[in-house]
Amino acid sequence: MIHQSALVDRGAQLGSKVSVGAYSIIGEHVEIGDNTVIGPHVVISGRTRIGRDNRIFQFSSLGEVPQDKKYDGEPTRLEIGDRNTIREFCTFNLGTAQDVGITRIGNDNWIMAYVHVAHDCQVGSHTVFANNAQLAGHVHIDDWAILGGYTGVHQFCRVGAHTMTAVGTVVLQDIPPFVMAAGNTASPFGINAEGLKRRGFSPEALLALKRAYRTLYKSGLMLDEARAKLAEEVLVHPEIQPLLDFLAASKRGIIR
Repeated sequence: MIHQSALVDRGAQLGSKVSVGAYSIIGEHVEIGDNTVIGPHVVISGRTRIGRDNRIFQFSSLGEVPQDKKYDGEPTRLEIGDRNTIREFCTFNLGTAQDVGITRIGNDNWIMAYVHVAHDCQVGSHTVFANNAQLAGHVHIDDWAILGGYTGVHQFCRVGAHTMTAVGTVVLQDIPPFVMAAGNTASPFGINAEGLKRRGFSPEALLALKRAYRTLYKSGLMLDEARAKLAEEVLVHPEIQPLLDFLAASKRGIIR
């Protein structure tokens, strides 16, 4: 299962049925779970832990030091969950001591070619990153988010659950849950209704979320006023609670 030209450090911990392709390099502090497939010419370094049933394609670099001048060799980490697909030429960096010290990728993510996940990013589960999506440091991507090709996310931004960005979107502020965004810089373009339907949201829930979107973006209310109105609506429509929680926690402000 390990190609004769691959270089696997003796200190690395590989689970059962792990496959390592030709000319790949696995570092001393790397842990890889059962049934994960590493393609050819992949470099996995640093204190990196990868779960089971992942597939990592050729020329990816995982666990390299952060692209941050403040990094001084601290023993920070990269953690990747289970059942992720990571396509060609992806780069995921370690965390830094200035944050939690861990860059995290959840489970069941579909990550296409040339994606960059910088230091201290926190990526949830069931996300899709199209080709060349780029995350700066300290970015949070919540579950089920979809980033269109060439989407760029500024440092410290958060992208909410069930969101979707169009190709070439530039994200400089937070994107609330359920919202579609596009443009440079990103603007809201309604609710991700089709994605929510596919994930089993009821017609009643979709209607409530559309009303919440109109309250937030189309009513002419100030943000605090919109939040107060949403707090009333959530008593009848609990589906919008994630939106309220997100607005309360937002630090960079939301896209407008």
